[in-house]
Formats: sequence, C-alpha cells, structure tokens
Amino acid sequence: MNLSGIALGLFSFGVIGFGFFWVIRGEYYLGYLWWPYPLLLGLALIAGSLFAPNAGVSALLGIAGASFVWGATELKEQAVRANLGWFRQNPRQKPAPPLVDLIKRIGAPHL
Repeated sequence: MNLSGIALGLFSFGVIGFGFFWVIRGEYYLGYLWWPYPLLLGLALIAGSLFAPNAGVSALLGIAGASFVWGATELKEQAVRANLGWFRQNPRQKPAPPLVDLIKRIGAPHL
C-alpha cells in the first residue's frame, strides 16, 4: 500500500491553509509592499525541488514554493479586501521593506 499520495494531499491542504493565514497576517502587520520576499522564497523552494534527492521531497518543496508564490500575488489583493472593510486594518504604521522605492516602481503582481 502506497500512502504517499494521501500524505502529499494532506501536506498540500496544510500548506494552503497556512498560506491563507500568513497572507492575512502578513498584510496586516507588514503591508503588501513586502510581496517580493515571499515570491523569492517560493521561487527558491521551487528551484530547490529540482535538485531534491527523491520525488517525495521534490513534491513537498514544489508545493510549498507554489504556495508562497501564490501568497505573494495575494498580498495586494488582501490589502484591497482590508480597504473594503472585509478584514481589519492595522491602525499602526507598517514597516517599509528594504528596497521600497524599487518595489513601488515594479508594482505588485496579480494572477
């Protein structure tokens, strides 16, 4: 009996659930301008999946990486949802990310 498919499905379910959590909290505490950093983390995880020692580890890294790439694109959308009143907005000043001027020129991605 091979349980790797069920294990990957449960891992995907957990990573997607964690993705919702970190996008909401990340936008609340940091703001959407931090989007390049989870994007880079996701791309690094996806690149790491190419060099993983076996298919299971490769799949885990690829799933986690894809979730972070998706989350990076959702940070701007989460900011819009907070502005609409669907989620709470942080009343405090959010910290500016490193290279904020460059990030503002690039613009946030969306899917």
